[in-house]
Amino acid sequence: MKVTMKLGAAFTLGCLMLPSAQALETDGYFRTGLGASSGSDSQSCFQLEGALSKYRLGNECEQLAEIGMKQDFFQLDDGSRVGVYGMVQLFNDYDHAPTFQNEHGRTYLPQIYGYWNNLAVLNGGNLWAGRRYYKRNSIGMSDFFYWNQSATGGGLEDVLIGGLRYSYAFSRKDNFDQEEYINRHDFNVAGFQTNPNGELELGFSYVDKPEHIEGANSGWSVTAQHKQADFLGYGGSNTLALQYGPGPGTALGSTGDVMLDKDSKRYRLVEYFDMQFTSRFSSQFQVVYQKDQRPNEDDQNWLSVGVRPAYSFSDDFKLQGDLGYDQVEATGGTRRLTKFTIAPTWTPAAPGIWNRPEIRLFYTYARWNQAAQDAASEFDPGSALSDSGSFGSTRHGSTLGLQVEHGW
Repeated sequence: MKVTMKLGAAFTLGCLMLPSAQALETDGYFRTGLGASSGSDSQSCFQLEGALSKYRLGNECEQLAEIGMKQDFFQLDDGSRVGVYGMVQLFNDYDHAPTFQNEHGRTYLPQIYGYWNNLAVLNGGNLWAGRRYYKRNSIGMSDFFYWNQSATGGGLEDVLIGGLRYSYAFSRKDNFDQEEYINRHDFNVAGFQTNPNGELELGFSYVDKPEHIEGANSGWSVTAQHKQADFLGYGGSNTLALQYGPGPGTALGSTGDVMLDKDSKRYRLVEYFDMQFTSRFSSQFQVVYQKDQRPNEDDQNWLSVGVRPAYSFSDDFKLQGDLGYDQVEATGGTRRLTKFTIAPTWTPAAPGIWNRPEIRLFYTYARWNQAAQDAASEFDPGSALSDSGSFGSTRHGSTLGLQVEHGW
């Protein structure tokens, strides 16, 4: 952690000392808060074993801050800019019993890359190299990054040819948790105009077979994503994504388990929309269905359905909530979790479900079945749904707390 903090400090100091074509730009995000559970003094958060996400509102048991800095070194005659971007992340998870890691938090440098943007020879495309959040697609209400090509690598981005935007990235490591270096190739083509205000993007990822890992395999995945603006005439947006991948491609855009062979497959459908029904009433709705086929293990199907409405009574006060249902069909029975949150919220921003900053009180209630508790007790002892967690052998619980969130 000390090494990463020194790197972050050196990056910041270096940017401040560089002659620049323009001022240093910053962006960031943070959330923090406190809460208590009906079963203990600390806050517990609810996520079903086998589900890849949870419904966020009143259900985040971590403190997170990200500070990003962008500095253009100079601008060329063709209008292109050369510069560097970096981000420092501070993270502390307080859901489980204290350990050295989650008691004191972690400090990362999740992004640090150089760029050459808006090149005339690439018709406005970009060159980049380094560690980067790259082409991340997520659902806001569940923070589910269903198509995420972030990695340490480099490539060409959004090269305009014939009205379409072409991108290619080569990478070797997705994140800090990936121990081995594994080659991955990502191809994206965006800009297909399917209908008025509708656009289709296609993606293909290929994971090389790592020769230094005995028994490893190659894999691939494909994604087709359609985004519709001005959805149903309410000025909102709709996103539909279809994904498929065998072997290490089961991560569907990032690098999956290279020990899986082609007989292991993952299918996924993602559908969500953001709606601004009136100037004061907005909502997000999502459906995710994922099917996993594992010949040497147990097949598993995951379904997630949820809605998050928000109504602004004034310019600085709104009432929001969410209702989410997760179901996982697996050996041992079908696991089920239902979670509900209501959150009175103060904000100086304009009315809208995603406008920040926000300061909110929240009350969350969740209920789960025996199969969900059995799976949590086996695979994640001490978690909220397990029989050794905050709520013991009961299969329901609630939390109450305060959270602050901001992004800029």
